[in-house]
Amino acid sequence: MSSLLSESRPFEMPDAVPRTVVYPLEHGDRLTRDEFERRYHAMPGVKKAELIEGVVYMPFPVRQPAHSGPHSRLVTFLGIYAGFTPGVESGDNGTVRLDLDNEPQPDAFLYLAHGGQAKLDDDEYVSGAPELVAEVAASSASYDLHAKLNVYRRNKVREYFVWRVLDGEIDWFALQGSKYEKLPLVNGVIQSEVFPGLWLNLTSFLKADFPAVFNTLQQGLATAEHREFKAKIHRP
Repeated sequence: MSSLLSESRPFEMPDAVPRTVVYPLEHGDRLTRDEFERRYHAMPGVKKAELIEGVVYMPFPVRQPAHSGPHSRLVTFLGIYAGFTPGVESGDNGTVRLDLDNEPQPDAFLYLAHGGQAKLDDDEYVSGAPELVAEVAASSASYDLHAKLNVYRRNKVREYFVWRVLDGEIDWFALQGSKYEKLPLVNGVIQSEVFPGLWLNLTSFLKADFPAVFNTLQQGLATAEHREFKAKIHRP
């Protein structure tokens, strides 16, 4: 009778997973920025994913009153300002390469096209900190006001706009030294320190009274400060 040893076969290791295999992004994954981008590019059906402090965040389906509608209003407000300010670029849900552990996809942002903190990489992604980043958040419990806020502050995003829709509040921060301070509300209006003429009628904005919002913004765009800013930054 043959022994068990004589009948046994050498143990065979299973084939290693080919390098060409790209795993899908999953909420909560811990990845390098390079691996995050590799997986994101392989999932064209995914419209938004972010890497914050090395952790993948993927949004849930978006409701109209809580996010989609406010997002549209925010993008319109910043887009109008950019349209009247040559040399300022606006972005909507664009990927931003902040550092090796952080690649957010802000709801909206503004940056200087020439000589600012951010630039376009060769593959046309924004790299570096936009001068202003804006997010639509559910409430003060959102990671937009915790993990993201610290990431933006550390990377020197100069102004950070957070619309807390469920709370009915807007926090507009300006970087002062190493921390964010809220911009003051003067006669119902918040004025950007980084982008002269970017004036927000807070009550009208929250009520979706866009004619009144645009009227206040027009006043800001008509100021001498805005004209001087345009002359300084515009490059044909």
